[in-house]
Amino acid sequence: MNREQRIRWVMKPTVFVLSLVPLGMLFWWAFNDGLGANPVEFITRHTGRWGLRFLIIALCITPLRKLSGWNALLRVRRMLGLFAFFYLSLHFLTYLVLDAEFSLAYIVEDVVERLYITAGFTGFCLLVPLAATSTNGMVRRLGGKRWQRLHRLVYPAVLAGCLHFLWLVKADLREPLIYLGIVLFLLVLRTPAVAGRLSAIRQTTARAGAADATG
Repeated sequence: MNREQRIRWVMKPTVFVLSLVPLGMLFWWAFNDGLGANPVEFITRHTGRWGLRFLIIALCITPLRKLSGWNALLRVRRMLGLFAFFYLSLHFLTYLVLDAEFSLAYIVEDVVERLYITAGFTGFCLLVPLAATSTNGMVRRLGGKRWQRLHRLVYPAVLAGCLHFLWLVKADLREPLIYLGIVLFLLVLRTPAVAGRLSAIRQTTARAGAADATG
């Protein structure tokens, strides 16, 4: 087994374990009185932040793969996306159970009257069909092109998540603005002109590397 094969073999388990760290931190704080004066708000914000972070990390995989040529990165993209949905589901369930207490009227009023709730709820709803169709079987059933078109919903979903965070924060806007800036940059990278340029850079780099290896 060569070095690249060893890296591929350990990549998925490593990413899986690391992705559980935010959940482990939450349990640690819960059992060590570390959730602060408002535990519901703490849990809601912690799970929401990490859900958004994982979503952004998953979106970084494609441009990183194009620039580096390391196709093994694609092996963890789906896992990262599902962990994003996992943490955002915990985020929503915390709101549903501990804040709204299963009150449909409360939720509807929140969605209608609070813009940040509207954005967050919209983003979460857009992610539901993506998580439901994340398996290889669903890719085959939908067909590659239809599956790709459906999964482009991740872009409005992550933008809605960034706006949810931005409109929620009342004082320090730096963190949500950083996330929004990264997402906008990733969207620019996906425009045909920029994507084509990235491919050209990668091909030039690959040819230069091959020339050095043979020279």
